[in-house]
Amino acid sequence: MPADDFFLQQALELAREAEADGEVPVGAVIVLKGEIIGRGRNSPISLNDPTAHAEILAMREACKTLGNYRLEGATIYATLEPCVMCAGALVNARVERLVFGARDLRFGGVRSKFRLADAEVLNHRLEIVEGVLGADCAELLERFFKRRR
Repeated sequence: MPADDFFLQQALELAREAEADGEVPVGAVIVLKGEIIGRGRNSPISLNDPTAHAEILAMREACKTLGNYRLEGATIYATLEPCVMCAGALVNARVERLVFGARDLRFGGVRSKFRLADAEVLNHRLEIVEGVLGADCAELLERFFKRRR
């Protein structure tokens, strides 16, 4: 979908900002009715907060924007497959749809290691679309980690 590419591109911009600040380059935006209502980029180092993942920060902003802890009908666009913590938060917030770029083969909570976001044992499941701008998302992460080694 063209909209998926557009919004994931916005998340990639946030990931690049995170990279410029020395954080792992992951970005996320939350969209409702065609409008971005929440943005986040990885910030655990700068905020001294292990929960300051891009998805969590985007959800916090979106919930403040809406004045509600539920994000029903919303789509989150993330450059990297969410971890288990983030996937659980997406389920709890009742996000409708997740679109992500690259898989996280080490910590992925949605496809790679676990299948939390659409597990049949849960009372809410997200629609999941993966691989949108996947090569761009993966390249950004690979370049970041090569420079760190």
